[in-house]
Amino acid sequence: MAPRITVDLAPLRESREFRLLFVGLLVSMLGNQLTTVAIPFQVFSMTHSSLQVGLVSLAQLIPLVVGSLVGGTLGDAMDRRRLMVVSSALSAVAAAGLMANALLPHPSLAAIYVISAVAAGLLGLASPARTAAIPRMVRPQLLVAAYSFNQIVIQVATIVGPALAGILIATVGLPWTYGLDAASFLVLLGTSLLLRPIPPEHAGQRAGLRSIVEGMSFLRGRQVLQGVYLVDLNAMIFGMPRALFPALAAGLFHVGPGGLGLLYAAPGLGALIGASTTGWAEDIERRGRAVVVAVMVWGAAVAVMGTVPWLWAALVLLAIAGWADVISAVLRNTILQSSIPDSMRSRLSSFQMAVVQGGPRLGDAEAGGVAALTSTEFSVISGGVACVAGAILVARMLPGFWEERHRPGEVPAG
Repeated sequence: MAPRITVDLAPLRESREFRLLFVGLLVSMLGNQLTTVAIPFQVFSMTHSSLQVGLVSLAQLIPLVVGSLVGGTLGDAMDRRRLMVVSSALSAVAAAGLMANALLPHPSLAAIYVISAVAAGLLGLASPARTAAIPRMVRPQLLVAAYSFNQIVIQVATIVGPALAGILIATVGLPWTYGLDAASFLVLLGTSLLLRPIPPEHAGQRAGLRSIVEGMSFLRGRQVLQGVYLVDLNAMIFGMPRALFPALAAGLFHVGPGGLGLLYAAPGLGALIGASTTGWAEDIERRGRAVVVAVMVWGAAVAVMGTVPWLWAALVLLAIAGWADVISAVLRNTILQSSIPDSMRSRLSSFQMAVVQGGPRLGDAEAGGVAALTSTEFSVISGGVACVAGAILVARMLPGFWEERHRPGEVPAG
């Protein structure tokens, strides 16, 4: 039988809960991507410094990691739906704070640092519960398809959101751009309220530091899970040059907000194509090897992108990088969620969220710092090369991850 190419629609067709999650996340991610472009644009406009852009992102790291860890332990001890509801409401307030600051005659850079850090913490709080809830919404055989749809949501948002942000910033201005992000969280709040309760399957689990330590202890000796985190951390720190996009748009490509939006959107376009055609990924046996190769392709595309002087070529290479990244993301999430019991899912997802969301913030600081010491182009190229080298190093250090094997048709444990 010929392998499936397109993503399986069964998760959306069979599960009301997954449909609600899909719609809410799609709208809120679109709104969040508006802010993802608006903040660096506003900071660069105020300071003319890529380093400041990177530092604003770095300031979000600790709140994000703490929020993820707290959200992970809470998600394994309480109703995950309730956690989603509370975090959505608070995230809407944070986005409204950025809007209020942008309305001031002289917006405060310090306020951008503080409010964006709080927003990052709230993102970390809810994301592990949402990721860990998916195996409770669909059949085990549909996990690859479900996490593919999760990536489709993210990538549609990263295509449409940045492009729309560039148009909005140039036409209606920053306050309205932030305001639409606040409205998107209200939509997520509504869909979260419509979900059925998702209580923990194992009663008696208590949130707290001991619970977090138990989650970390679960990783000891499990090279497959360690590889999931480390290979992505490597890619996000060294192969994510987004902090340099404002400088590339203004200095190398000589384009305005519209061109900047395209740079942010290009990886998402490639990733959307990849996420929509993951049917073949269900038949991959050596998933660890596939992840390593995908990360190497990502890094190589980014490195080459740093050598081209044409915007169109940079967009094509970023799209290739995004395609490779989404293949890695779908397989990593499937490996993770099919290898752990439900009682650990939120905590282990919180570690993954800290990597997925925290790694790029470290990468922003790394890219901005290297660019300040050398040049923007050298920062992009060196980061891509380091990403490839890091993937090879992870494969050699963790042979258990490299040799990870999945039998197609096998029902995941958990």
